[in-house]
Amino acid sequence: MMKEYYIYQPSVQGDFEEEWAQCLKQIRKTQMAGYRPVKLNVFTSVTDNATYLKSRDEIMRSVVETFEEQAPAVSITVHPPQRPWKVAVETLFIASGSRDIATKFYDSIPYVVISTEWGKEVWGAGLGSGSFDKDTRKAAENAFDQAVALLRQEDMSLNNIVRQWNYIGNILAVRDGFQNYQVFNEVRSEYYNRHRTVIGYPAATGIGLKLNSVVIDFCAVEPDESVRIKGLSNPNQVNAYEYGQTVLKGTKDTGKPKKQPPQFERALIMAHERNAVLYISGTASIIGQVTIGKDNISEQTQVTIENIKKLTDAERIGQVLPEGIRYSMKFSLLRVYIKNQKHFNVVRAICDEHFPLVPAVFIEADVCRHDLLTEIEAEVHFHY
Repeated sequence: MMKEYYIYQPSVQGDFEEEWAQCLKQIRKTQMAGYRPVKLNVFTSVTDNATYLKSRDEIMRSVVETFEEQAPAVSITVHPPQRPWKVAVETLFIASGSRDIATKFYDSIPYVVISTEWGKEVWGAGLGSGSFDKDTRKAAENAFDQAVALLRQEDMSLNNIVRQWNYIGNILAVRDGFQNYQVFNEVRSEYYNRHRTVIGYPAATGIGLKLNSVVIDFCAVEPDESVRIKGLSNPNQVNAYEYGQTVLKGTKDTGKPKKQPPQFERALIMAHERNAVLYISGTASIIGQVTIGKDNISEQTQVTIENIKKLTDAERIGQVLPEGIRYSMKFSLLRVYIKNQKHFNVVRAICDEHFPLVPAVFIEADVCRHDLLTEIEAEVHFHY
């Protein structure tokens, strides 16, 4: 099953609608070349909730009208691209005709189901977006409720999620003693305890959103017995789900013995008979559980990339792939979150040096700690 990522940005500067129209035209051109869009991530620079909701509705309408029965899952988030652009789009495609693919709807939300040689794959996006913008707990609960309901529609559950993206509005803000990110972690823990019975967690990203809301995207799978799924750890980092209480910010929830850590694997590999995919979670400049390179964007970017490469070394990958097998490895996507616009060129240059020709999108976002300046996630494909 051939998957490819494409990154689009406008060619001519304009207002939001004009720049989005340019990107949509480019996406349509790729589709006409023989590719089926599976998932669109639209990153925008809108500044308030009302404008966001209007823009979200316009994007969703135009996507459904343009692609009709081939409409992809769509996530629209407030993550400004590098100035002066107002829109950037990351799109996942699959070669048309390679597998059975269907667009379905949960309520009015499109999602994509792929029938593969080893089972079923479901891509959901944009869950919870724009709701409960003044209450992070309710916003997170709403997003998880939608995820649970969508998966139930496919006879699946949170057990099936292998990759999850969590966008948390004003992630570092503290309200009445409770940090927004920690509130999200509490809700995630509650839903995982209620709906997950498997050992381990998905690969995941938890990143800031420049809007008071919570948005969840995911990839879920229902594999047959030929597939092996395993979470991978980085020996240079403490697993996020084992973080100590001093790392977690804000007040402890009443009635709970402790604050809940972020529940995700550093990476998760899914291996089939002839190929494998590695989902690398949002990764930052952390060694052990301590931030490295405070106030130094170059050092933080280098340490982050070293952490990513540690997750792809032969020792880690050899835990899952057949012993002694020869394989080729290809980074198919980088998504790079940068706290300050002034650092875009520095981070981009370092990423280009380490990952030449890899499709990459660079967007502005607060990271989950005040002293973290960048975070990078990746997808890696193996063939053997």
